[in-house]
Amino acid sequence: MEVVNKMDSIYRQFFRLVTSIGVVFALDSHSFTVNAEDELHFNQVEEINRLIHDYLMEHPEVILDSVQRLREQEAVAEDQEGSRNLVTFRAQLENDPSTPVVGNLGGDITITEFFDYRCGYCKSTLSTIRQLLAEDTGVRLVFKEFPILSAESTIAARAALAADRQGKYFIFHSALMDARGSLDAEQIMIIAADVGLDTARLAVDMETPQVQAQVDANRELAANLNIKGTPTFVIGDQILPGAIDIETLRQIIEMMRSG
Repeated sequence: MEVVNKMDSIYRQFFRLVTSIGVVFALDSHSFTVNAEDELHFNQVEEINRLIHDYLMEHPEVILDSVQRLREQEAVAEDQEGSRNLVTFRAQLENDPSTPVVGNLGGDITITEFFDYRCGYCKSTLSTIRQLLAEDTGVRLVFKEFPILSAESTIAARAALAADRQGKYFIFHSALMDARGSLDAEQIMIIAADVGLDTARLAVDMETPQVQAQVDANRELAANLNIKGTPTFVIGDQILPGAIDIETLRQIIEMMRSG
């Protein structure tokens, strides 16, 4: 009986919907109507199923439109949830002591970047980051290693975090971003040696549980903020997916400083 009642409720809702959008069904050249308050009988349920089927076969775009709208609504809801979570995770986002930071450590503007060393858009954004740091001494840039594209991405992320222990994070980060082609363990060590890192120490440090824990924490943080791709920038209350140009950064910073 509970199942029948639920089905009855669903069909009533359906008829309210189709009535509200002006859909008219016909049965054997006669109007087929059901009062939303009436009980639906077996024959009526079967006929409704047929009518729904026939309508959807004649108008398949209705299904596609509905799916697209649902996806849009879910995306908006996820973005809103991510923005709300900025308040909860602000400290981890901007002031985690294990996360590399460059620029002015006491700057009035904090920018957090989630990135992957195998991401072409992240690589292209490096020149913008360098320009911003060179021209604005009030910017504090937080780097969140977010390897999502390949196994090489994870190896590179662990190596970069290990390089931070030797005080050479940004120079190594830049070299990894400038690199083209493979970023396997062998190539990463060649790049590390080129920038003056102790590769033996690096190889040990990058395999420590603490380094892997940092990578895992960044992935969890990204999930809580609904960050799914790279690069993604977080500036104030804005989560900005995709590559970003210098002029956009300047405008956002100017708005933040002006209140």
